[in-house]
Amino acid sequence: MHEYLELKSANTYRKMLCTLKVFFRDFLKRPDVIADFKFPKIPIKLRRDLPSKSALNQFYDALPELRDKTIFLMYASSGLRCSEVLGLDFNDVDFSKRRIIPNGHTGSTKHSYISFYNDECAKVLDEYLDSRRDGMIFQVSRRRIETIFGNTSECTGIRITPQTLREWFCSELGRLGVPDRYVDAFCGRIPNSVLGKHYTDYSPEALKKIYDKAELRVL
Repeated sequence: MHEYLELKSANTYRKMLCTLKVFFRDFLKRPDVIADFKFPKIPIKLRRDLPSKSALNQFYDALPELRDKTIFLMYASSGLRCSEVLGLDFNDVDFSKRRIIPNGHTGSTKHSYISFYNDECAKVLDEYLDSRRDGMIFQVSRRRIETIFGNTSECTGIRITPQTLREWFCSELGRLGVPDRYVDAFCGRIPNSVLGKHYTDYSPEALKKIYDKAELRVL
């Protein structure tokens, strides 16, 4: 068993070992079976490949349609997941406050709360929507957007995906001085700290002030 586990990656090894530990220790009452197993240390992977502002500009300019440019800015300025942006309808967005309350999750593993989009995105979004104000906002499939982003990556030599823009959003807000617990809230993550869980104001008004104070710019 030990030899089999050692062939796995560190993450897989650790997860399988946790399962075995519970099984032998708590169910079979045989903690001796895994007594000599050591949990591997998981190295911290620091991101060093997020796109620069110039790369974001180049990629944005190469996107073929106004809809695609709008989606790009929505990802980069809100930090929402790919499906959350594409699943937005007009009831999910308060256009006067640039506030988004995504409602795209039916499972228990992912969460969403409230996020916002910046002035850059607001201008392009208004142009894209023009007079249309009902139904789904973007009316495009995830596969189609992934194809468009993939083609633009090949054209520019700059690899950017919706997930890349979510990660850039988190990194940029941190650089602008926004505390991690607020970044987590924008991205729909549950804060781990006591301060984040119990002593932080996450009201829409408070989050709007935090977001606007950062003055996030994508392009």
